[in-house]
Order: sequence, then structure tokens, then C-alpha cells
Amino acid sequence: MNPLATTDNLATNPTLAVLGFKRQIVYHLHFWAFIAVAPLVMVQWQKGNVLLALLLVLFCLNAVAVIAFLRFRGIYFLQGRLFPTLAVVCAVYSTLINGHAGLYWAYPAAAALFFLLPLKEATASNIVFLVSMSVVSFITFPEADFWRITFSLGLTCLFVMIFAWLVGRLQVELTRLATTDPLTGCLNRSQLADILNGQIQMRERYERVSSLILLDLDYFKTINDQWGHLAGDKVLTEMALRLRSRLRESDQLFRIGGEEFMIVLPETRQKDADVLANQLLTSISARPFLEDIKVTASASVAEVSKGETWSVWLNRADQALYEAKSRGRNQVVNAARPLPVVGRGAEDMPDSASG
Repeated sequence: MNPLATTDNLATNPTLAVLGFKRQIVYHLHFWAFIAVAPLVMVQWQKGNVLLALLLVLFCLNAVAVIAFLRFRGIYFLQGRLFPTLAVVCAVYSTLINGHAGLYWAYPAAAALFFLLPLKEATASNIVFLVSMSVVSFITFPEADFWRITFSLGLTCLFVMIFAWLVGRLQVELTRLATTDPLTGCLNRSQLADILNGQIQMRERYERVSSLILLDLDYFKTINDQWGHLAGDKVLTEMALRLRSRLRESDQLFRIGGEEFMIVLPETRQKDADVLANQLLTSISARPFLEDIKVTASASVAEVSKGETWSVWLNRADQALYEAKSRGRNQVVNAARPLPVVGRGAEDMPDSASG
């Protein structure tokens, strides 16, 4: 994986896209830190600061290792733990022996911690860093400089911490918006392939089966035409609530079309998924929506088979859903087992059956 590639090339999954951006930040921080620090090795060596020169060599070697692992193996070497440790130690020690010349490196080091570590770890590390720099400043500089350094470095840490916290919240919210349906709160298609592939891998590696249910409301267009689109939206919202109330925490509910839902059921055989699908249809038709709108649904069930792709798995369920519609709706049809096909490649997601 090339960490400098665009997000479109890294992943279409929003969660993985965020990870791609984080890796680009890590890559650039280490690259430019290496460019800035490498010349200082010779400077400190010539000044006789052998220990500091050796610490800077370790810092540069770590930066090269992180860059190499990211570029050629797609792995974050030691999760970035060495960079902040070495940066803090080097900044504190350089300030102790070089005075103001070393002090200037404390500010970028403090900021870098929030880009490389989780927020709690970065905050704790910066508290230790600030205390260490305050002690060194008290020993090295006049009292007036000590107070200036302590407050300016403390404010820098505080401002960067607030910025990192807000960026983290923004990332979480943007990921949520990109991966969920705004009307029903269900997952949307953006993560569908990755989640189905994950279940297929569990089947291939550990013989742990999964099933999926496709569920489509019957004659939903009639609801929109007779009661209006606002009523239709409310029906879909209540539908998601009814479905979710009968699912386990490990189950995942998608809205993959206008009135079509998909449920991924880990560790579930087809016969158990069939029981659940019938229960869901009963809960849908048992009582009206919005007091007087009677709704039914059709469903299909498919258990993942060894050797098939996610699109083949979904296509089997889709064909079974089409059959449920053809038989008169308001029923569950189990997908047929796939015939073995040699050399079959991945396919595009099939079009969903419509009500």
C-alpha cells in the first residue's frame, strides 16, 4: 500500500478512508521530522554532545523504519510509540544542555504527540513532558523565563489537545454519516461488501457459518401514493425499529434500497435464519403502522457457502426474494445452494428486487 495514495485508491469504505488519512499524517510527520533532525546529528556530534547525537540517531532510524513499513508493508511500526518517546527525551535533554537552542524543539514535539497517539495517551504524555520541561527550565533559565516557558508550552499543549479532540469527534461523526442511512439509522451499502467478505472469511478459515436475510416491503409504492411520502418515511423508520428489536447485538441491519433491508446474521444456520425471518414478517403484519397502514413484507434467506464471493451470496438471496414476490408476497423463500463454479470472479452487486 502506498500511504501517499489518494483516499479513493486506498478504500471506498469510509472507515478505511479515515485510516488512510491517518496513515498519511503519520507518514508525513516521520518523513519531515527525519529531514529536520538528521542534520542535527552531526551538529551535536561536533559539539561533543555524544549522548544527544546517539538519541537523535535512534530518532532518525525509527522514522526510517516507520516510513519503510508503511510504504512497503502497510504496517504502522510499533504503533508510533517510539517517536513521541524519543522526541520528548531529546527535547528535554537538549534543553538541559543547549538552553534555548534545544527549547525550540519542545513545541513541535508536544504537538506531534497528539497526531501520533490516541488522545488519552497523548494527553498523559504531554503532562509528563510539560512537567519535565518545567523542571529543566527552572534549573536552566532565570525565573522569568521559567514562567514564560511553562505557560507558553502548556497553552500550546492545551490548544493542540482541543484541536485533536475536535478532529477526532468530527472523524467519528463523518464516518457515522457516511456509513448509515439518515432516515432509519441502518447501515448503508458503503460497508456491505466488507462486512459480507468478513463473514465469508470466517466461513473459509474457521468453518463458522453466517446467513443473511433480504426483506422487502410489499406494495410500498401504494403507501407513498395513498398516504404520501412523509407517511412512507415514517413506515420505514418504524420498520427499522421493529426489525432491530428482534436482533442480537452481533447482527447487522442494512437498508440497501428504497424499501429493502438486509440483515447479516453471524454464527447462524439457514434454518435458524428462516425461523427469524418468519418471526420478522409476523411482527410486521401483526399490527398496523401509523395506526391504520397495514404492511406486509417478503423475505429470503441464504447461508454463505464455501468458495463463493459476496456478490454470488447476495445474488442467491436476491433471486430467492424475487421468487417470494412471484409466489404472492408475504412469505419467506430459502435460497438454493449454489452449484460449484470453477474460476468464478467477483461480480457487481445485483439489483435488488422491487416491491
